[in-house]
Amino acid sequence: MDDVVTIDRDDLPMESDRMGEHPHPRETLWYAGKLETEQLFIDAWSAGKLHHAWLLTGPEGIGKATLAYRMARFLLANPEPGPVRPANLHVPASNPVTGKLARLSHPDVAVIRRTLNKEGKAFKTEISVEDIRSGLDLFRVTAGAGGWRVIIVDAMDDLNNAGANALLKMLEEPPKQAIFLLIAHSPGRLLPTVRSRCRVLRVPPLSEAKVSETLHRIAGVEPGEAQEAARLADGSVRAALQLIDPVLANFRREASRLLADPARAEPKAVHQLVGKTSGKAGEGAYEALLRLIEQALRGSIQQPAPVAALAARAELWEKLRHAAREVEAYNLDRRPFLLSVFSDLAALARRV
Repeated sequence: MDDVVTIDRDDLPMESDRMGEHPHPRETLWYAGKLETEQLFIDAWSAGKLHHAWLLTGPEGIGKATLAYRMARFLLANPEPGPVRPANLHVPASNPVTGKLARLSHPDVAVIRRTLNKEGKAFKTEISVEDIRSGLDLFRVTAGAGGWRVIIVDAMDDLNNAGANALLKMLEEPPKQAIFLLIAHSPGRLLPTVRSRCRVLRVPPLSEAKVSETLHRIAGVEPGEAQEAARLADGSVRAALQLIDPVLANFRREASRLLADPARAEPKAVHQLVGKTSGKAGEGAYEALLRLIEQALRGSIQQPAPVAALAARAELWEKLRHAAREVEAYNLDRRPFLLSVFSDLAALARRV
């Protein structure tokens, strides 16, 4: 079975959701997620009761986009149920739908995501109402293949208010044979009216073994390196790919050095490290640093220690998780939050 669709990327636009030279989720035929997740979609399709909007939720990087494109391929290749129930959503590379979707040339699919700014040098920080309306233009014409028309939004977390309201109007009165595949890392931030119009499909994080296998099969990572990255990735292939990125690997090493003894970490070094997490360019570094801090705290809580020390660690753990959610929900500056965390870690280390 082919794992990846090979295409010529020279004609493709710059993409906000592509990680370097690694295969994009729509080019990926290998799926490491649970079969039960696919079966929910197959059950609805087989019964002729396919909901018009599916909200795929779960942590970032666990395969939600891969699953969304897998659902789209399947539906475009199989518009009507046949006499034999399929075992999964796989569509082979030889099917014309597969190549068209991988090249973004299928006439019945629109992908809505962050686009380039007016200068064309950087991606916008959000999905605007103009992006939504451009994607919804798909419904101005009849389906090219006479079947389903598919809208993929990656990710709903990037929608601004105007864009969310424009999408909501279409979800309230969807065209015939239209399906929306909506990816959300933090569904609690979405408009309740949007969530209520969708069937929620919760996608669980991958096991370490599945993350490791995916890195090897999709990105060609050597087994030993793949296993080590998977061990630290909390079920996220995206996080694992960031771990093996050379730039982020250097960032992680410096962060690990400072976190090993936060009480003695030089303030200048901490400020320099935290500065690398700013803006869209620093998202990978921010995610890596947050994951390292969480792993360090989680590990310390599990180690034998006096009750007072364990209570202080647990209190800081809860404070970190709450503050991180607020930073994400309100799009706050990450630097004050991270500097505060380092200060708390240093104070905790001195007390212990």
